[in-house]
Amino acid sequence: MKILFFDDFKLGVLKGDTVIDVTQTVQGIPHTGPHDLINGLIARFADYKRPLEEAVNRGQGVPVARVRIRPPLPKPYNIVAMAVNYMEDGTRAEPAPINAFHKSPNAVIGDGDTMVLPDVPATIFEGEAEVALVIGKRASHVSAAQAMDHVFGYVNFIDGSARGLPPSGNTFYQTKSRDTFAPMGPWLVTADEVRDPHRLQVRLWVNETLKQNFNTSDMAHKIPRCIEWVSSIHTLEPGDVLATGTNHRGLSAFQHGDLIELETEGLGRLRVHVRDDLKRTWARETRLERQEKKLEGTTPQLTGKYAPAPR
Repeated sequence: MKILFFDDFKLGVLKGDTVIDVTQTVQGIPHTGPHDLINGLIARFADYKRPLEEAVNRGQGVPVARVRIRPPLPKPYNIVAMAVNYMEDGTRAEPAPINAFHKSPNAVIGDGDTMVLPDVPATIFEGEAEVALVIGKRASHVSAAQAMDHVFGYVNFIDGSARGLPPSGNTFYQTKSRDTFAPMGPWLVTADEVRDPHRLQVRLWVNETLKQNFNTSDMAHKIPRCIEWVSSIHTLEPGDVLATGTNHRGLSAFQHGDLIELETEGLGRLRVHVRDDLKRTWARETRLERQEKKLEGTTPQLTGKYAPAPR
């Protein structure tokens, strides 16, 4: 089942190319807003799955192209993102130590929304294509063997990053938790529709140019281990998001006017825009292209505020 919010946060289920409004079907779930509604539905999905299926079968859909798609998880209590969690096409000799960071719930945006680059002296702004899992039931000190029982579904996720901010070493919080730096969507796909989350092709385009193209089989610490490790640190609740990391070799600068498209097999295509009121520019090369040229670091800023002074 593909679940989404649309227009003024009506709850819908995707049926082919149409959206069926199922708001009335779930009106009995206690909630104060869409974030409580989707979390409550996830926690009670065993009770609501059949009524939702019946509503979809008898409902008259609206073409998805005629609605405004909203974030499927408007404000998760936890957004946890795994760090350096890919083998980078075999270029890493061994997995990096397991690690993660939090992103602010206020960073969430949805399909068709805009990532806004802030007025800060970042050396580059990037967005990482990721598959995120959504927790289906409370997870605390869950073993890897039981971890997949706690997965409700999956969603496309872009991990926005403002790299290189001073002071050196003060990294994840100010790099990752900026407003609009967690695009996700366009919808939430239940786990039963994803045969193997460790064999999904992930592609990201910038202005229709393919930049990232990798398979989740390259994941270093697999999903069960990630859930085991994160849930040993703090409890995960229904509706929480755990992003599984990216292959960094295709990363490139996000900049003003860009159209970003992320598509994962079976999860739909997420489209977001980029706005930078400072209109800074970078070269379009990827990290891999720089490595092939024997160049170190990320591509330098070319023009605009904070650009390095000419030598």
